[in-house]
Formats: sequence, structure tokens, C-alpha cells
Amino acid sequence: MPPLQRHGLVYLSDDGWSALCAGPSLLADAAARDCLAHWAAHQLPLVVTRQSDCSGPVPSAEVALGLPAPARWGRLRIALRVPEAAVLYTDGFPRMAAVASLLPRDARPAWQALQAALAADGLAAAVYGSYGWERLTGLAYRHAASDIDLLVPVDGAEAADRAAARLAAAALPGPRIDGELQFPDGAAVAWREWRLWRTGAAAEVLVKRRDGATLEMDDGWLCRRGAPSLVTEPACA
Repeated sequence: MPPLQRHGLVYLSDDGWSALCAGPSLLADAAARDCLAHWAAHQLPLVVTRQSDCSGPVPSAEVALGLPAPARWGRLRIALRVPEAAVLYTDGFPRMAAVASLLPRDARPAWQALQAALAADGLAAAVYGSYGWERLTGLAYRHAASDIDLLVPVDGAEAADRAAARLAAAALPGPRIDGELQFPDGAAVAWREWRLWRTGAAAEVLVKRRDGATLEMDDGWLCRRGAPSLVTEPACA
């Protein structure tokens, strides 16, 4: 199986669900057990999370996953580990068009305009967070203060600049647009932080990867990962 990246969705096999629900880790929490049973019964996805924790790396034969429960189960954050063999297939969060009906009516024209503007730059965004999960599951995730979290894949710094500019210019009434820019190797940066860093308003930027996160001050992390440099004369040349 190729490495799974953060924000990827994982669907488990029947055997995988059976083993997960029978495991001892959630027995003490009735809400977590009930939520997990609902997920198994409806074959709902789990999300790939950081592949390490305070106790050390996840064993190579296992995948660290998360289940952010909706309001019905108190918005629990359930951390899980499953064998790679339990993964039936993978997928991604819904595209922007799929969640338009969840937005207030007065926000939909601006939402469609943002989608078109990103497409004009060769970019397509997926929606994770409360809006993405509500579309996937049909369960209540949103609340009055919910942001809209966008995941925008970019192939380098120039595309990241274009995406961040489009997101900053979006005149969307109501929900705040949040989210990340994701580079080809899976490294991701919050688009607002990227914009501050690129303009010199921030001295460093938090780069999130499947196995952890680091604060970076220059563009070396892009060069090391094989993405285009941020500067005309690459620091890694």
C-alpha cells in the first residue's frame, strides 16, 4: 500500500470493522462504542491522521486513523489504529460543488465564484472539517461558528501563492474559509500562514506531514522534498 497522507479517507473491510469493534480500547467509553458501531453499520470512512504519537511511531503494519464524531456523540475525537490489511480502499473528501447546498443561500454565488477562480488556475479543492463530514455522513456536524476547511493540492510555491490569493480574495458571506495547501509529497501548510510567511509578516511557517510537524524559516523544506523552490536562485542548488 502506498503511504497514506493526512486528510485521506480510509474505508475498512467487514473483517476490519469486526476486529476494530471487538477491540478492548473503547470498552470504557459507551459513547465511543456506540459511535463506532454506527460507523461500522453504515460503512462510513475514517480519516488518516498523523502517523506518530507521544508513545512513538505507528508500527509499519498499522495505520493511525481518526473518527471525529458529530454532535450526536458529543463531538468526541476517537483515535484508532488498524492493520493495513483492514483497509478496503481509500478516497478523498468531497469537492466544493458537493457541499454547496450546505451553505447559506446568500453565500452560494461567492462559493461558486471561488470554485471557478481556483479552476481557472488549474486548482481543485476538497472540503474537510465539519462541512465535509456532514456531506459524507448525513449527520449534524456544523454549528454557528463552523469554518469551511478547504484542502487545495498545489504542485509548488507558485501554485500555492495563486491558491492563497484566491482564498484571501473570496468574498464569502457567513462561514470563514480556512484550510491547508497540500504539496505533492503530502506536506501541508495552512493557507493563511503561508500567505503571512510569503509576505514576510511571519518569520516561520508550520509544515505538517504524515509523521509530524516542523517550524520552517526558509524554503529548504520544499527543496528537500523535491518541490520547486520559493526563490529564483534555489537555496538547495
